[in-house]
Amino acid sequence: MHVVVTGGGGFLGSHLCEALLRRGDTVTCADNLCTGEPRNLRHLTGAPGFRFVRTDVTEALDVPGPVHAVAHLASPASPPDYERLALQTLAVGSRGTENALRLAHRDGARFVLASTSEVYGDPAVHPQPEEYWGNVNPIGPRSVYDEAKRFAEALTTAYRARLGTDTGIVRIFNTYGPRMRPHDGRVVSNFIRQALQGLPLTVYGDGGQTRSFCYVDDLIRGILAMIDAPGLPGPYNLGNPAERTVRELAELVRVLTRSPSRIVHRPLPADDPVRRRPVIDRARRDLGWYPAVPIEEGLRRTVAWFRDQDPPRAHPVPATTAAGRPAA
Repeated sequence: MHVVVTGGGGFLGSHLCEALLRRGDTVTCADNLCTGEPRNLRHLTGAPGFRFVRTDVTEALDVPGPVHAVAHLASPASPPDYERLALQTLAVGSRGTENALRLAHRDGARFVLASTSEVYGDPAVHPQPEEYWGNVNPIGPRSVYDEAKRFAEALTTAYRARLGTDTGIVRIFNTYGPRMRPHDGRVVSNFIRQALQGLPLTVYGDGGQTRSFCYVDDLIRGILAMIDAPGLPGPYNLGNPAERTVRELAELVRVLTRSPSRIVHRPLPADDPVRRRPVIDRARRDLGWYPAVPIEEGLRRTVAWFRDQDPPRAHPVPATTAAGRPAA
């Protein structure tokens, strides 16, 4: 297949590009690199079947066809990023999603939206099934991301219902693994970076809030299964149903890194979800998907990757325009 991956320079997007190439697909990676990392893609540059297009999907997404699938992952996805890029986050959830949908509709391609567990907000129902409508503050500090994804789901559903576009939605829960950005503000990368540097591990609140951590390889298997499931609309929760407190995660990272770092507490941010755990019965039944990597093993791999990293440097990726010409 020829698969277009928007946001393909990011943490999840680069892993998806790699997995698609590994199984023999042709990949067009579209990203403006506002939060993506060029070095995530440097090992793919020059690989048969891979093309990088530096473009802003909120302005246009015109990829020469035929296109067989579009995986729409483009969006800032960590709190510091979507707070800093608030208007861009709303734009990529709205205009960017519609441009990606138009591309899929043009060629009769499968469209998969990477939505998020944030559509559930600070959930009043636990654990969270797909039928739950959520508890989102539309004017809160996290609203630009939450509402952008909720709108993207509504737009995706409308294209399916009104135009017959073959769409599917996955709701991604906390995911971790190699290629996370050290300063992206997510709890796993924060703890590992702090532990390896001997800094205090910052726990917000009392650390009793819970999350469900899914290793990136497992998550990518779920997205691939959704791409390969024409006709299934979702939404499907993709996440690890093993619930763990943030304090437990901090202690585990300290053990795995053998770090002397102590744990310090800071005030809990506004609208931070207290509990988060997916119900994945639908994904098990319809996609044959469930996470397989235990958190201890996944964290060991992630810690090893962080240890091996050089200080962040720019690694330019040869870019082309959507028409295949060198980008300016």
